[in-house]
Amino acid sequence: MDKFLVTVAQDEDVYHFEVQEYLHHEHDDKCKFEIYNEGRLVAGLEPDKQEYLKICKNPGKVDEGVLHLIIEQLEAYNL
Repeated sequence: MDKFLVTVAQDEDVYHFEVQEYLHHEHDDKCKFEIYNEGRLVAGLEPDKQEYLKICKNPGKVDEGVLHLIIEQLEAYNL
């Protein structure tokens, strides 16, 4: 399991998230990537069959536009 920080900006707002990646993920009850804000789980991301990330849970009700910015960054890192 790896952790790293991601910062995204939407309009004039800047958001800082901690991303936790489960390297040996096998589609269990956790998403491959869990997104935290101030220590609270706010979203989860999962690769689809083409290996593009999609939202698999959003308990923090994070704006989907912000989540898609996070997805763009993670995909750019080729995770």
